[in-house]
Amino acid sequence: MRKLHLTLRSLLVVGGLLALLLLAYAWLRQRPQDLPWTDLDLAQPIGLFTGRKLAALTGDTGACKALLDRAGVDYVALKPGGADQCAYADAVRLRPDEDAILLAPAAVAPSCPVVAALKLWEWQVVQPAAQRIYGQPVRSIRHFGSYSCRRLYGRSQGDFSEHATADAIDIAAFQLKDGRQISVLGDWKGEGKDAFFLREVRDGACDLFSTVLSPDYNAAHKDHFHLDQAERGAMGGRACR
Repeated sequence: MRKLHLTLRSLLVVGGLLALLLLAYAWLRQRPQDLPWTDLDLAQPIGLFTGRKLAALTGDTGACKALLDRAGVDYVALKPGGADQCAYADAVRLRPDEDAILLAPAAVAPSCPVVAALKLWEWQVVQPAAQRIYGQPVRSIRHFGSYSCRRLYGRSQGDFSEHATADAIDIAAFQLKDGRQISVLGDWKGEGKDAFFLREVRDGACDLFSTVLSPDYNAAHKDHFHLDQAERGAMGGRACR
């Protein structure tokens, strides 16, 4: 009899767990971006696996361009360039769009996965934060560039930077619609709304990029956010500092 009771209790526990799993799955079905096996869609809110799906686009140029096309992003795909450790094959340049944030200088051409993350960052992080904090949108983002054939920190030895394959971009400042500028160098420190805005967009970038480095990381990043889409595997580490 005791064994029967234990068996029944075990069945009830297992049944309860299965019911909870089914309820959780039913909820997640309403949020496909929170499931690891669903396709990435830039029109959906940022989910639990959005960042990893974006990073997984590295090396899959066709899938990345198709993603941009479905989202209505206007861009020019550049021909492969560079060589050896500094070769790139998926650089894209955004075409100017009066309804989108402008990148300054406009000639920058990061890798497709970086551009996909930048657009999602614009739509779901930067512009909502600007409207909430300043009551107006960001008009342009000033950057320090993307492609640069060099090793980390410009050293003569060691690993190559993600910039060497155009898989990174350095963000320096944001210009609002009224012309006001918020810069990482000048406004990161302090307790005002400019510092709050910069931390909001930095934290939001951490959900979309493999690596996000800010002035909190070290002095080399005192004037910019380093955003990259390094591919570290499905369960690879992510850095947000």
